[in-house]
Amino acid sequence: MRLEARPIVAGWRAHLPRVLAPLVAIVFTLVITSLLVAWAGAPVGKAYALLIEGGFGSRFALTETFTRATPLILTGLCAAVAFRARLYNIGAEGQLYGGALAAVAVGGWLAQSTAPPALLMATMFGAAMLAGAALLLLPAWLKSGFGVDEVVTTLLLNFIVLLFVSAMLDGPMKDPAAMGWPQSIALSDALQLDKLVPRSRVHTGLLIALALALGLWALLARTTLGFEIRAVGANARAAAFAGMPVARTTLLVALMSGALAGLAGAIEVAGRTSYLTLDMSPGYGSSGIVIAMLAGLHPLGVVAAAVFVAGILVGADSMSRAVGVPTYIADVIVAVALLSALVATLLSTYRLRWK
Repeated sequence: MRLEARPIVAGWRAHLPRVLAPLVAIVFTLVITSLLVAWAGAPVGKAYALLIEGGFGSRFALTETFTRATPLILTGLCAAVAFRARLYNIGAEGQLYGGALAAVAVGGWLAQSTAPPALLMATMFGAAMLAGAALLLLPAWLKSGFGVDEVVTTLLLNFIVLLFVSAMLDGPMKDPAAMGWPQSIALSDALQLDKLVPRSRVHTGLLIALALALGLWALLARTTLGFEIRAVGANARAAAFAGMPVARTTLLVALMSGALAGLAGAIEVAGRTSYLTLDMSPGYGSSGIVIAMLAGLHPLGVVAAAVFVAGILVGADSMSRAVGVPTYIADVIVAVALLSALVATLLSTYRLRWK
């Protein structure tokens, strides 16, 4: 048995595998996880119905899903743009926390400023994006200059950043009124994002995430830089032979990817929590990789994949309360979805030959 490249086809059929691969992965994931639901002693049909209803079946469910989807869109875009250039950024979680920490630090420093709120918020978001970009710039430079594996460096930076954030929240940035709980001071009302829907948690950060998804799609599909990113991702040696600046493109991708993750942290603080804690993110960085793979690294597909994953995570709570299935089933669904997406993408490009 061996893998053989599928023949190249033209027209609309060339895009069909890219569209069908994530759909097949999702169906396969639901089939596999249904076995776990049945093993837990719950009716599969009812459990999935409650899962969908809990994530999409009411006004409250939809607003909670969109609130959860906002950082997932940004971390999904972070992974998608990096993976497009074959810069395997596994450090989005650390970059998200780095951006959140920078946002809280700058937001606290600007608390007494009389500048317009829009300028203050732009400054806070800019600081978060710079922090996230800086955390990925070093691994990208080590990769392009010395061939150091960015998977290892970005993964290890996650632990370094989280330990640094813990030190800050237990030390100079700790809220004195937190009664021993490690958290930062809250942002002022002027530095918090407005709500999109009254009496809900969904905020204008969702609009920012959607605008960035559209902008990133336009960048990749309609600009010279986007062509260079796609070319470097397809074959870096061929791109260099054609005269493309491979090292510069890799560093620019690192800046964009890290900035998106840092912005996710700032928006999560300014839109949902108003302060930083160590449990602010339930794995948004790693979930972003799943979302990017389900989307086929397409920025607009990231939006749909993020809403799907967010609905699963939100709906799992409702399902758990009703039929007694552990909420960890949502994490299993996300993990199996990643593996299924990888296999489906592989089989959309190659086919098995039994010889």
